[in-house]
Amino acid sequence: MNRSPTPVHDDPTVDELEALKRLEMGDVLTLPQALHQHLSGRLLEYGYVAHDARNEFVITAKGRELIKRQDG
Repeated sequence: MNRSPTPVHDDPTVDELEALKRLEMGDVLTLPQALHQHLSGRLLEYGYVAHDARNEFVITAKGRELIKRQDG
């Protein structure tokens, strides 16, 4: 069986894109809120969001770029 040397990245889901847009608009998401809203760990894994000093999720430059591509 042939395996790709790089992992396959799925496109972000509608819910993931919505979460990124909310973060970009300044909404605050703490870990409990993110879990309640089923925020995917993939956003963190792929570098679209990060944790700040208060352990809240913040959108990264990579996340903003993704939103621009989706809207543009």
